[in-house]
Amino acid sequence: MTKKLAIVLLVIFSIASFQPPTAHAGFFLFNIINGIFGGKHKDPPVPAPVEQRAGVVKFGMQDSEVSAVQQYLIKANYLGGKADGVFGYHTLAAVKAFQRDSGLVDDGIVGSRTMGALKGFKGTKPQITPSVKKPINRPPPQGNNVPQYLYALPMLVTAYTRYDEGCTDYTYRGTYLRRGLCAVDPDIIPFGTKLYIPGYGEAIADDIGGAIQGNHIDLAMDSLGEAFDWGSRSVTVYVLSES
Repeated sequence: MTKKLAIVLLVIFSIASFQPPTAHAGFFLFNIINGIFGGKHKDPPVPAPVEQRAGVVKFGMQDSEVSAVQQYLIKANYLGGKADGVFGYHTLAAVKAFQRDSGLVDDGIVGSRTMGALKGFKGTKPQITPSVKKPINRPPPQGNNVPQYLYALPMLVTAYTRYDEGCTDYTYRGTYLRRGLCAVDPDIIPFGTKLYIPGYGEAIADDIGGAIQGNHIDLAMDSLGEAFDWGSRSVTVYVLSES
């Protein structure tokens, strides 16, 4: 009888003489035998540590991190109102605008680079001066139903509805989203401005959008079909008087 076999039999006899082998005893015995015949016992491999990623803040989240991002955006004049901790449509638009102005990818996700840029930002949102304004009080062309206007702007005009992904039932200024309203870049067209858009009619600037920058407005429609029919058009938009 070999020395290793003798040791195994001795261990089995010792355990059996005290109590019936339990699962724990069986596991203990297995490790002893494995150590005798298979070399030294090795601990199970430890998984490689997962790389620690900086937390991201993105659309749909509701927590204190969102509130912190909103406070930075408000301070930089990219977001209005108060920090409510809800990453909604308007916060998304503000994040994208900040990313574009900062030379970052405008994906609307606040990762380590965007957060660092927000923390280090010392200025305010750059003001954009409209590049094209036609003389005010010029009478509209005859026969095209354009009302008296102050000035006209060439615009990229798209359409959207409250059913679109990322949209809500209310505009940035809290109006129920419906036909007759539109999203604008407030640096180009101030909120409350009354517009006339050929092929659509009159609209009031009441909303914003992440992609609505510069000479671009988004017309509110009541149905997806209307929005699809409108598509994307280059249109001369007329700014009307407040009266």
